[in-house]
Amino acid sequence: MIYPDRREVTAALIGSAALLGSRGCRHVGGRDPFTLGVASGEPLANGVVLWTRLAPAPFEPGGGMPPGAVPVRWEIAEDERFGIILRSGTTTADHRHGYAVHIEVGGLRPGRHYFYRFLVDGIASPVGRTRTAPLIMPDRLRAVFASCQHYEAGYFSAHLHIAADDPDLVLFLGDYIYETDPTDAGIRIHRNPQPTDLDGYRLRYATYKLDPLLQAAHRSAPWIVIPDDHEVADNYGADRDGHGTDPATFLRRRAAAYQAWYEHMPVRASAQPSGSVARLYRSIEWGGLARFQLLDDRQYRDPPVCQPKDRLTNIPHWLRPDCAARRDTGRSMLGHTQEEWLDGQLAQSPARWNILAQQTLLLPYCRYAPGTAPERPDLFNLDTWSGYPAARDRIVRRWRDTRTSNPVILSGDVHAFIAADHADPDDPRRIIASEFVGGSVTSPNHDQRLAEAAGQEPGFRFVDGSAHGYGQLELTPDRCTITYRAVTDVRAPNSGVRDLARFVIENGRTGLQQV
Repeated sequence: MIYPDRREVTAALIGSAALLGSRGCRHVGGRDPFTLGVASGEPLANGVVLWTRLAPAPFEPGGGMPPGAVPVRWEIAEDERFGIILRSGTTTADHRHGYAVHIEVGGLRPGRHYFYRFLVDGIASPVGRTRTAPLIMPDRLRAVFASCQHYEAGYFSAHLHIAADDPDLVLFLGDYIYETDPTDAGIRIHRNPQPTDLDGYRLRYATYKLDPLLQAAHRSAPWIVIPDDHEVADNYGADRDGHGTDPATFLRRRAAAYQAWYEHMPVRASAQPSGSVARLYRSIEWGGLARFQLLDDRQYRDPPVCQPKDRLTNIPHWLRPDCAARRDTGRSMLGHTQEEWLDGQLAQSPARWNILAQQTLLLPYCRYAPGTAPERPDLFNLDTWSGYPAARDRIVRRWRDTRTSNPVILSGDVHAFIAADHADPDDPRRIIASEFVGGSVTSPNHDQRLAEAAGQEPGFRFVDGSAHGYGQLELTPDRCTITYRAVTDVRAPNSGVRDLARFVIENGRTGLQQV
């Protein structure tokens, strides 16, 4: 898709008092305020969210914006040259929210593509394309899902191909940024130290948002976004960051991180945090064809268990040996309120396909296979659902007991392409749902031990920890098709892409088939 040059649009608009806010007034000094791009998200049958954040100088204080409020005009049209403008209005961007703009547009027709832009001081933003959800069951949904884009680890060439795929919808399943300190060991380098306050997180998001390939993917389709841990701190859960920080201190950091995430994502006002609390779990309907249940597995989880008194040498800190507390039936990954919400979503869903979109691998596995050596016990990644097996089993039983139609799980976090089947906890011969992890955009692959463990565990059907990329999801009333797309080289911004594997699930028949 080729959009009109923004200078052509700007030239046609200069002199319009309505677009200047007030005649002769200038707020950005002639500089481009749209350096961080534009985006849309959260599609409904009659509307969508439009986003931008004004930052003519993203690494200056306040993004280079003056103090106070700035009028921002927005427009949505049927055509990319804005010959027929259907909806428009003016809002304000101010310093309290980092000059971010979230417009919840309504009054649109279902199942349609639209084009949108923003204007400040007569300067036009890039043009984005979005679409509304259908009202009745469509013939097809084409979506992509991705996660884990470490800026320093490589170029976002996956997003170049996501944009070229022309999807109806993009699902990003966590680790949009990485909060780690800069290093000189990667392909690129973070522009600021590890963030712990709002200004620091804003700078880190600016580093990512300036990437032209990521901007292109945002302009291509509406996004649905959920955060994982690196948007705040590695392996955090509830009020703990995994490094012994005082909970009150960490919650201040979490509040800053949540606020920065909200300021940079095309999400609804209902996701705006109040201090360190934000309502992030929600569902998205796609015309009876699909219901997406989006989870928050960080904010409400119970504390970690199985912490040995003696430090385990040569073993990553997130791996722990088993203990009875891990299997406590009262433990929750989601918190009981979110679990009750999910129970209701599954019991009442009219959708043909029920897509559980969440952050990390739901399928159980231990990093080291059983019986390897006496000095190497079974170790579980307790930062994933393996730390909450009873909570996981409750979801699988809920699918079974409510006869949820065609449950499919989309996951991120583990930096590998995985396809797996989930068995009934009470009858291992019976398949209930299938799970797909779409690799990582750039984040370093996990070592070969994941593949080794998968070979020893029931449920795994495919594991490739050597490639980076994303997953394609195609839904029709009759089948779900997942295609894994691997980029050739994350060290090259214009890397090619290849199909790595493809899987099919047929309506009404559990279990995936590789094709």
